[in-house]
Amino acid sequence: MIRIGIDMMGGDFAPLEAVKGVAAFTEANANPVHLLLIGDEPILQEHLSKTTIPSSTYTIVHAPEVIEMHEHPTKALKEKQQSSIAVGFHLLASEKIDGFISAGNTGAMMVGALFSIKAIEGVIRPTIGAYIPREDGSLGLLVDVGLNADCKPENLNQFAILGSLFAQHILKIDQPKVGLVNIGEEEGKGNILAQAAYPLLKENHHINFVGNIEGRDILINKADVMVCEGFTGNVVLKLAESVYDIVKRRNIKDEHFERFNFEAYGGVPVLGVAKPVIIGHGISKAIAFKNMIHIACKMKETNLTGKIYESFNQA
Repeated sequence: MIRIGIDMMGGDFAPLEAVKGVAAFTEANANPVHLLLIGDEPILQEHLSKTTIPSSTYTIVHAPEVIEMHEHPTKALKEKQQSSIAVGFHLLASEKIDGFISAGNTGAMMVGALFSIKAIEGVIRPTIGAYIPREDGSLGLLVDVGLNADCKPENLNQFAILGSLFAQHILKIDQPKVGLVNIGEEEGKGNILAQAAYPLLKENHHINFVGNIEGRDILINKADVMVCEGFTGNVVLKLAESVYDIVKRRNIKDEHFERFNFEAYGGVPVLGVAKPVIIGHGISKAIAFKNMIHIACKMKETNLTGKIYESFNQA
């Protein structure tokens, strides 16, 4: 049975929306999954008593402390050992859960993933990816989107492998096309990083590299995995998020732009760490929590971290 830990106290609307998300997941899920709800037990009991969630589907793990959004990640994790994030990573590291999700302090989640769980052997730097809705109705993956603002060419080369494995096993894309985000299509274009990364990607037999892609290609189906350093990726991601906000404010009804609602996909995975870790947006509501649990389950079911280990340690 898959066991997923959920930080019930993380996010702007915790724990109410987290409880609603658990309810939505358990109602729709038919597979054997047990949820460990991590947070202040009396508060969680009060909210859970108002739902019809079967008690057999979850266990409450008491964690009376909360790492607030404004707190310093490393300091807070060290000082708040009974916080929902710290307890969640302890459970994950001790193999009492198979995956951990949170919409709480992003920095604390990253510190926990990198130092409590650690990178898979062979991975220089883990990365976080973001789903990009394309015009044809499919999803692409943009990596990195903020974890690694400054990168070396070999980092981008590894991001391509990590993104390809995620696209193949989670997004179910056969031989995902990999593109290097650049300012021109021709080989030799771009800054020093892009110019040095291109030949590495071209010679990488673990990926299906299709060359450079430009900003105008990101929202069409030219590449399934779009690789860049985290500075560029975060700018692109935040711009994409703003598209949905503008469309809503202007009351525009369009099927494609509706897919820019981040809640439709839940959180983003930390790729390259030894166990499934999913980070949600601070304003996540029920749908996002439901989908984060779903992604964590798929990562466990497909043994994605095991496949990443095999890919980086074949010889």
